[in-house]
Amino acid sequence: MYVIIMGLGRVGLSLANLLIDDGYDLTLIDDNEALCNEAAAELDALVICGNGTNSKLLEETNIEDADFFIATTGNDEANLLSCILVRKYNVPNIIARVSNPDHEEAFKEVGIDNVISPEITAAGFLEKLVTRPNVADLISLGEGDAEILDMTITNDKVVGKRIKEISPTKDFIIIATYQQDGKLVIPQPDNTLARNEKVSVLVKRGSFSKASKKLEK
Repeated sequence: MYVIIMGLGRVGLSLANLLIDDGYDLTLIDDNEALCNEAAAELDALVICGNGTNSKLLEETNIEDADFFIATTGNDEANLLSCILVRKYNVPNIIARVSNPDHEEAFKEVGIDNVISPEITAAGFLEKLVTRPNVADLISLGEGDAEILDMTITNDKVVGKRIKEISPTKDFIIIATYQQDGKLVIPQPDNTLARNEKVSVLVKRGSFSKASKKLEK
C-alpha cells in the first residue's frame, strides 16, 4: 500500500511514524527544507522538498500509483488545492486536514469527502482511515498496545480451516465469530471458518497488516 503525505508538521510526522510502523510505503512532501532534512534522516520514507500544489512535483512522487494522498499542512488553501490536483490522477483515497472547520464545506463541494479537523481528531484516527478502511468496529485496549477489530474471512487459504489451525499466533487471536443473524459465538478450537464469516480479532499494535493478510484477501 503506497501513501503520500503532504505536510511534515506535528500531525504529518506523527501519522508518518504510525504508518511506517504498520509497514506502509511512504513518500513525504514539504516545502520546508529543514523539516525535510530532519524527516529524511529519521524516517524510512522518501522525502521530497517542494510545493505539493505543483503538478510536476506530484508526478515525481508517482502519484498515479498512490493508494492514499493525505494533506496534513496547517494551510487549508494549500490542502484544498493539492487535493483538487490529485483528483485528476484518480487516487482512490484522498484525505485532507482542515484547520478551520468552517472550510470543511468547501472541501466537500469539490468532492473531497474525507475531511479531518484537528479539533475533533488526531493523527491516530488518520492512521485508522488508511489501515482499517473496512473495519466496522475498533476498540483500543490499555495504552493502545492492542485493538479488537472486526474482519471478514475472504482469504481462500483459511476458508474451511479449523480455528485452532489459524489462531492464536504471537500477533493476533480470534476471540469471536458471528452467525448469519449477527449472533456472537465464542469460537471453539475445532470450529471451521466459513467464507464471508465475520470475526472479531484481538490484534497486537503494529500487527494489523499481518492479521489482515492472513484472514482477508
